Amino acid sequence: MNGRILVKTAIKLICLTLAVAACGRTDHLGKPPTMTEPQASVEFAAMTNPPLEITPSTGRPEAAASLWESSQNSLVGDRRATQRGDILTVVIQIDDRAEMSNTTGRSRKASDEAGISSLAGIPQRLDSKLPEGATMADLVDMDSSSTFKGTGNISRRDKVTLRVAATVLDRLPNGVLQIQGTQEVRVNFEMRELTVSGFVRPEDISRRNEVAYDRIAGARISYGGRGQISDVQQPRYGQQLADIVLPY
Repeated sequence: MNGRILVKTAIKLICLTLAVAACGRTDHLGKPPTMTEPQASVEFAAMTNPPLEITPSTGRPEAAASLWESSQNSLVGDRRATQRGDILTVVIQIDDRAEMSNTTGRSRKASDEAGISSLAGIPQRLDSKLPEGATMADLVDMDSSSTFKGTGNISRRDKVTLRVAATVLDRLPNGVLQIQGTQEVRVNFEMRELTVSGFVRPEDISRRNEVAYDRIAGARISYGGRGQISDVQQPRYGQQLADIVLPY
């Protein structure tokens, strides 16, 4: 009885999982993929809820007319992103190449012989009781050999050149900025999505308010898409499940 309940529960879970997975594809059924609302992103929340900071000019009327005010609105102020809600540009220029070739060879041969021709007359007595042709003088005679050879080659080339605007989500206690940027481009029935996130030191941001991807700690860069073409390029859920479950 308990086994039937477990089987029914497993079937329900599988059906529920497949239904939830299929809902993502029905979004662009006969229409272009739906874009994510910018107001629903964490970047928009960071820009609309900046931290409350007390500037040196607060409570000082004479500082309002100073040309040397340190705020970003000043003519001599620093335009680089420094706090939550600020925007900076991430420059992604990945041009990596990796080549590796390995060859492994192994050969081994072993031969063992053992026998008891004389031991206080015991082997002679045993020989008479052994089957015809068997003798203690030739007790063991073994030969073994093994040969292994393996060859492997890897050649990979990655090249990505992109620029994306990112928003400062938070300023950590040590001054490091947590950033995240997303970009969606829809062409016909295919959506291209670019996401970048990580942690940046303020001093690594250039005067043009740009930061290179190799200056981002814990960088997570994703460039993919969704739509009718992406659906065709992916195997069916049943096939993916079979690849996981089947041992061959």
